[in-house]
Amino acid sequence: MQYVKLGSTGLDVSRICLGCMSFGLPGRGVHEWTLDEEASRPLIRRALEAGITFFDTANVYSDGTSEEIVGRALGEFARRDEIVVASKVHGAMHEGPNGRGLSRKAIMTEIDNSLRRLGTDYIDLYQIHRFDRHTPVEETMEALHDVVKAGKARYIGASSMYAWEFSKAQYTATLHGWTRFVSMQNHYNLLYREEEREMLPLCADQGVGVLPWSPLARGRLTRDWDTATERSRGDAFGRKLYQEGDREIVDALARIAAERDVPRAGVALAWLLRRDGVTAPIVGATREGHVDDAVASLDLELSDKETEELERSYTPRAISGH
Repeated sequence: MQYVKLGSTGLDVSRICLGCMSFGLPGRGVHEWTLDEEASRPLIRRALEAGITFFDTANVYSDGTSEEIVGRALGEFARRDEIVVASKVHGAMHEGPNGRGLSRKAIMTEIDNSLRRLGTDYIDLYQIHRFDRHTPVEETMEALHDVVKAGKARYIGASSMYAWEFSKAQYTATLHGWTRFVSMQNHYNLLYREEEREMLPLCADQGVGVLPWSPLARGRLTRDWDTATERSRGDAFGRKLYQEGDREIVDALARIAAERDVPRAGVALAWLLRRDGVTAPIVGATREGHVDDAVASLDLELSDKETEELERSYTPRAISGH
């Protein structure tokens, strides 16, 4: 395993982050394909054995049961001071007023709920899951600052939004002397590269770590284009993210993986890991082999010719994932 600083902070994180959206009681929340606790624990243990120390979940994943499963497993398998736990706030946790968003009320309520579910006194990286356009940015940034000063979070991060929104939040924090975001968790992979236009240069300029979500394009980069899985058949959100023209990229990736005799996931992650500014892709897993393939990608070097072949067919597209 390789380790790297998160952005300009002193925090060490593994170069592979285990995404924990796969873990949670099926039928709780919006996903039916998640793994229950018995099935999740071996994957978390396998990640730790491989040297992964960075784990990303969210309050909204499987209605909070992802945090519960991850918290219990890490509490049993690892030392708290050796791992980095990330979670998120923004999504709907209950019906009615104040059940979602980034108001002071929502943030203060949800940080305590996440800490209780995770079974920990603090979250290493507390992230806003999206930008809340219905709450003043000053209210959100001050509340997050207070969460850090209360010792409930060590750092704060953000996720998919426009570069101008991220800049506004950072400027607001600087103006008032509040805690700034140290990371950006954004939608970035071989099939979606619009982040290269503004967000990635902004993060590089500001010393912000980049943690791409869906680095394997919801599994699109790991199988033939016309192949469906249980997850893809029920993934309404994922079907909106990619387009028929992406087939050529998937085919090119398959050819390179076959020539190298390596998993397709390894090629996709090797490309992403070597993009300027990328700290650690967030890789989900439903089988132990998924963890092994992700770790193996750290040792895979793509040639300039292979990289050009992977990138050649990409075409600009509308923003997605925000």
